Parts: sequence; C-alpha cells; structure tokens
Amino acid sequence: MKKEGFFNIVGGDFSRSGEASTQLKQILHSMGINNDTIRRASISTFEAEMNVIIYTPAGMLKYEIDDDIIKIIVQDMGPGIEDIDLAMKEGYSTAPDWVREMGWGAGMGLPNMKKNSDEFKIDSVPGEGTTVEMIIYPKKGRE
Repeated sequence: MKKEGFFNIVGGDFSRSGEASTQLKQILHSMGINNDTIRRASISTFEAEMNVIIYTPAGMLKYEIDDDIIKIIVQDMGPGIEDIDLAMKEGYSTAPDWVREMGWGAGMGLPNMKKNSDEFKIDSVPGEGTTVEMIIYPKKGRE
C-alpha cells in the first residue's frame, strides 16, 4: 500500500514544532510499520522539521511510503548551508543564543538525520535553500 503527502512548515513557528513528525508517525503506525522503523523516521523527520523552524522562513516535508521504502524529502527556502561538511559535524551549530536558550540548536540535527537514515543526501545553495533526502528501509516485524 503506497501513501504520499506533504506538510508545510512555517519558519519560526515553535508552537507547531513536531506536528509533521507526529503526523507522519501516526501514518506509519496505521500502515503497520514496525516500531524501530517508526522511531528512526520520527527522529529524522523531527530534526528536519526543527531545522526549518529554526533557520528558514518556510519549508515543505514530503513523504512517500511503500512496503519496502520510506522516502522523506525536506525542502526549505532558507539561507542555505555554506559548509555542509562542517554542518554535519556533531555539536556544530549556527543557532542563535535565543534558540539555544529554548533548548534547541545543539548541533545534532543533521547528524541525527543521517544516523537514522539508511540513505542520506543533502544539497544546499547559499542564499537559496536546502534539500535533504532521507530513505529508510522498513525492517520486517513489529519490533
């Protein structure tokens, strides 16, 4: 059974943080996807969603789910990433102090997305935006 859809994400709207990842989690659960795969997809999606909220004016999270693949694509209209290699280092963050004071911006977003994906691709153009593609292959069984 194939499902696809998208969520719009508004930059700066911390009151809605986690909505897209929670809704995707519910969709995966309703499709009978195993808990470990749901956890990995939820973490990846939440991290991507928070990056859009923290750093960009707006973005979109698209998903395609089939029996053997979960594909999540996040595109934003943000400032882009000048040094992707540096941004991929655990603990590296360009989050402003006010974001860190809220408990976000620890520099684990991109590394966590990659760690919880089976395939991870990031493209960014400074001044234009960033696209992250994450693929997760569901494990068989409920746990």
